[in-house]
Amino acid sequence: MHITIIGTGYVGLVSGAGLADFGMKVFCVDKDEEKINKLKNGIIPFYEPGLEELVKKNVKANRLFFTTNLEEAVKNSLVVFICVGTPPNPDGSADLSQIKEVALSLAEIIDEYKVIVTKSTVPVGTNRWIKNLIDSNKKTSVAVDIISNPEFLREGSAVEDFMHPDRVVIGGESSYAIAIIKDIYRPLYLAETPFIITNLETAELIKYATNAFLATKISFINEIANFCEKVGADVTTVAKGIGIDPRIGSKFLNPGPGFGGSCLPKDVKSLIHQGRKVSSPFRLLEAVIEVNEKQKLRVIEKLEKFLGDLKDKTIGVLGLSFKPNTSDVRESPALSIIPVLLEKGAKVKVYDPVAMEEFKIAAKGLNIEYASDPLNCAAETHGLVLLTEWNEFRFLDLSQLKKVMKNPLIIDMRNIYEPSVVKSLGFSYEGIGRL
Repeated sequence: MHITIIGTGYVGLVSGAGLADFGMKVFCVDKDEEKINKLKNGIIPFYEPGLEELVKKNVKANRLFFTTNLEEAVKNSLVVFICVGTPPNPDGSADLSQIKEVALSLAEIIDEYKVIVTKSTVPVGTNRWIKNLIDSNKKTSVAVDIISNPEFLREGSAVEDFMHPDRVVIGGESSYAIAIIKDIYRPLYLAETPFIITNLETAELIKYATNAFLATKISFINEIANFCEKVGADVTTVAKGIGIDPRIGSKFLNPGPGFGGSCLPKDVKSLIHQGRKVSSPFRLLEAVIEVNEKQKLRVIEKLEKFLGDLKDKTIGVLGLSFKPNTSDVRESPALSIIPVLLEKGAKVKVYDPVAMEEFKIAAKGLNIEYASDPLNCAAETHGLVLLTEWNEFRFLDLSQLKKVMKNPLIIDMRNIYEPSVVKSLGFSYEGIGRL
């Protein structure tokens, strides 16, 4: 089977490489000629463990191709996956301009039956709108079926998530189109992956509800952590105690500087907007966002607790990506925290194993010193803030750090260190909700 993937961003590239590995012939299309040329030369535009190897393997096997020619790719494919971005508008709603552009382009091209599959995260009702756009603008009377097939890829684990998902959601009204998509995912079906077959609206909402619930768990445990600090409890033990309950589960119960990335903030805000449109407000989710924004600035409170006025203080920041094993800095806590540090007159040094270049673009105009390694980042600082739990930060030589710092202070916003151990080495130390 021949498949076209429109969009070679995170979802499109992982999905394209994964489907090619299932044995499909996949054409990944993007209008960005520079990106396509890089992909043809084996250059992956972002960091994702295992993706480069998967792409190169399937390019070599003549199953994965990159092109800017949408018409040729679509005409050679039965199934077309839409994997373009739906970034947030200022009011929290999803910007569907790229989706609309793709739908109108497909209407111009399609001259025989196609199955159009939306993998992009889109508001409830969008797939019906896409079908209407195509049907209203297509040049022929050929039938087109629409399928909602949301992705559940975790950055840093995307390849594993695609090859071994915990579920496959397929929303649609055509039993024929649904059968085609089930056939595409046949290797997963044979591996007894749960398949959820439903209508378009339910499939769209499953993605939003999933991310909204995960975001809620994060804001919840951050609120508990802040309370622990007031009453002398330890959030790590609290989280373990409640996570053992199978009705709750232990995942996403790790306190931190707030959630970020390309999915959770965007999707929660979009769902809030969708609720307002139909007079069904999500009061809980509104609080989730409020808690998350305040949590990012807990770093500033903790630094001021130890250092007082931050003017002319040098602060080191370890971790710029929103989570480990990715170069993605979208909605990263660092992007909220560092500007506040600068506004308060602090000098800022930063280091991240893979996200430095993307952060330079996102933080353009900010007066930041980019360090070559963690030790260099800590040198001459009055305090060191840990924002991302990269594995290499878990085993830093703390004795060496103490020697190069002006003031031995660590603010551990991921609770990766044992407080008693760090304090025994002569550091002032504070995590989140720890004794």
